[in-house]
Amino acid sequence: MTIAAPVGEVFDMVADERNEPRYNPRIVRAEMVGEGPVGLGSRFVAAPRGMGAKGEMTMELVEYDRPHHVRTEVRSPYLQVEGTVTCAQTDGGTRLRWDWDMRLLGPMRVLSPVLAVIGPRWERRNWMGLKEYMESGRRVESEGGAGPGRRGIP
Repeated sequence: MTIAAPVGEVFDMVADERNEPRYNPRIVRAEMVGEGPVGLGSRFVAAPRGMGAKGEMTMELVEYDRPHHVRTEVRSPYLQVEGTVTCAQTDGGTRLRWDWDMRLLGPMRVLSPVLAVIGPRWERRNWMGLKEYMESGRRVESEGGAGPGRRGIP
């Protein structure tokens, strides 16, 4: 997908999990664990809508090559995700690509065939939400939210 925004801005928005509630309605809260700028080893806690404390997910940046590549590991009591996002400058802005491996855990494993069907749709909607957010001008209104070391909680 191509997003009409500079590659650094798109990368920073994605790499800082605190920004996700801005463009993904399924995430209601995201916070950084610890201090310092966003980078390799940064950790976050996110809460999906309707899941309560049991649904909280932890996310760690396990590869970080700003502004081109970030790989994350997400863990929750019911889900494990390993994902990579790459960003490349294009004439139209930024070409964003993603590749996720999602696995349900414990009793939720029985829903794995359902996840195989709806998971990619959820991710596509998530990234379409990012595209709409980045291209809408809302990111300018909330300046200071994205970027290395800046808090992105709305």
